[in-house]
Amino acid sequence: MSGELVGIQPRELKFTFELKKKSSCSVQLVNHSDQYVAFKVKTTSPKKYTVRPNIGVILPYATCDFTVTMQAPHEVPLGMQCKDKFLVQSTVVPFGTTVEDLPSGLFSQENSRKFEEYKLKVVLISPPNSPVLQPINAALRSSEPAYETEPAYETLKAKEQPLDQTENLPPPQVVTEDIENLRSKLSEAERMMTRLQEEKSIILEQNETLQQEMALVKKRPRVKVQVGFSFLFVCFIGLVGASLGYLLHL
Repeated sequence: MSGELVGIQPRELKFTFELKKKSSCSVQLVNHSDQYVAFKVKTTSPKKYTVRPNIGVILPYATCDFTVTMQAPHEVPLGMQCKDKFLVQSTVVPFGTTVEDLPSGLFSQENSRKFEEYKLKVVLISPPNSPVLQPINAALRSSEPAYETEPAYETLKAKEQPLDQTENLPPPQVVTEDIENLRSKLSEAERMMTRLQEEKSIILEQNETLQQEMALVKKRPRVKVQVGFSFLFVCFIGLVGASLGYLLHL
């Protein structure tokens, strides 16, 4: 363990395998340094296992335990072999850091921070007095190389998901209904846009027709309307008056 930031015991996750029954095992982490160390537990099969806690902070020279629970299996794996892998990541954090202070992307692959990584393998153990599993398990105990001592974890890392991921995907029916609603709204929006464009074209045509009519009105000659009596009529009346006046004075 010398030179390691965190010690781990045990290095194998041993589960008592029984159909339709859960099985648990505990792992202890030991902080060998005088600094605060954060850790996180990941697995290649997050749906099959739960880890409590799967993330935490270990005080200097202190210990921390986490428990891994395997969900109840419904069938016996071929040869009682399990290829599930676990990875424990650890890194130094500032003094006084708590779990609540840890950033969400601290242990992401995009983070350039340096981590120490510890790989754990899963071992299935048959329960006592099991006529079905005991012979197979006994053969496995006498042949340890049946399990990988150094699993190719890097090839599986891209498929892993953090155990603290609690988001549930919606059922396919809900997704289909949402897509149909979006398509319906999109079609309605397209029809509305088409109707607005048609109304705009009509308004532009009416405006152009009105401008042409106003231009024709401006080009028409103005008609002068004569108001009152004409000059000849006035002269005629004056002449008649003068004649009457002359006759009266005779």
